[in-house]
Amino acid sequence: MATVSIAPARSRRLVEVLLLLLALAVGVGGYVLASLNYTGALPANLFTHVAVLVVLAVVAEVGVHFLAPYADPVILPVAVALTGLGLAMIYRLDLSYERLGGETVGMRQGVYVAASIVLAALFLTAVRDHRRLRRYTYTFGALSLVLLLLPMIPGLGTETYGARVWIRLGPMSLQPGELVKITLALFFAGYLVTNRDNLAIGGRKLLGLRLPRGRDLGPIMVVWLIGIAILVLQRDLGTSLLFFSLFVATLYVATNRPSWLLIGFVLFVPAVAVAVKAFPHVANRFNVWLNALDPDVYSATGGSYQVVQGLFGQASGGLMGSGWGRGYPQLVPLANSDFILSSFAEELGLTGMAAILVLYLVLIQRGLRAAVTVRDGFGKLLATGLSFSLAIQLFVVLGGITRLIPLTGLTAPFLAAGGSSMVSSWLTVALLIRVSDAARRPASTPAPWNSGVHEPMKAGDAQ
Repeated sequence: MATVSIAPARSRRLVEVLLLLLALAVGVGGYVLASLNYTGALPANLFTHVAVLVVLAVVAEVGVHFLAPYADPVILPVAVALTGLGLAMIYRLDLSYERLGGETVGMRQGVYVAASIVLAALFLTAVRDHRRLRRYTYTFGALSLVLLLLPMIPGLGTETYGARVWIRLGPMSLQPGELVKITLALFFAGYLVTNRDNLAIGGRKLLGLRLPRGRDLGPIMVVWLIGIAILVLQRDLGTSLLFFSLFVATLYVATNRPSWLLIGFVLFVPAVAVAVKAFPHVANRFNVWLNALDPDVYSATGGSYQVVQGLFGQASGGLMGSGWGRGYPQLVPLANSDFILSSFAEELGLTGMAAILVLYLVLIQRGLRAAVTVRDGFGKLLATGLSFSLAIQLFVVLGGITRLIPLTGLTAPFLAAGGSSMVSSWLTVALLIRVSDAARRPASTPAPWNSGVHEPMKAGDAQ
């Protein structure tokens, strides 16, 4: 079992507070610079903005201090830094949209951030031991199916840009698929920790790879069918790719069988090829990807205008960027959501984008570190699944705006405008904090919720 050195609680909290102050400085600095460069003056509501950010950060820090005292001190500050950068860029874009008479979303996004942090705190309060979530493995599986089916209900689901992934409840629009990332990670972790021994048993060898037995292909076929159903019924390539990749990656970690990766690739690629032929919306995504600079594709309705404008913006940013508030990211449709990474690339340049990607990589690495060091198999697979979910989503979003892969419609966690994505991102952080707290807690130290009695491992919990 891997070990990790645990710093004294006081020094660990001091590190977290210092990193949190640096994270707040990054968000507030971007907010101030955007206003100075665009309007020549400080933001009119600067004090309110700073006060709200500080209050939310303090609430988050105090909550983690009491609810997860041994948690990794880096996870929370990185999440705060990314969220602050997202708010700053959304505010900067609002300045342009307001001048053009468009809709501004900065105030609404601030409310989403506050609600997300409160929900994360409530989760940490309610779930004092991540292992207890394993009892509800199949409940999370059923909940995932229900959430995926909600957009298909007539009168409830709505279609946006060809994909049917949203539901409307009165004045609010929600994307259930954002929460499904978490419920599926919980289901996969619970299912695989129980059945990984059977799935790890090899069958025949092919080209040096030990293939699984035929009767063990059932789980991956079921998830494959769910992925295909999302692709067919909701016409959403990004969500389908994310969920299937998440399962295959978690399955590989659980069994240490590279053959599962090959099987996942062999199953998914032909399905996408058929979808390209059968569904115009998916075919158009691939046509835009392959022929973005074709004049006919560029000028067509639903063509490559958005992708090309995003590429031009990234190119104009160069190495150091045009500066906060000095570029023209508002020319790209959905610059504050689907293409917010393109907005950062234009105004912060390659250097700024690299810094943002490093923040994501640090968060993912800390999640995987918690997975390696936690003592129970369920926690290992849960932290792995959540970390891979962030990594896969980031790759899909970044690959789409740079034309490495077709554009999918997924949004960058923590940065993009939208309530569903923000809630999902912060609940992911809460789960990683909970697992890391268990991973870093000395074995001889009882958890405070057990009244001095250390809860014993249950059968199947230990790896």
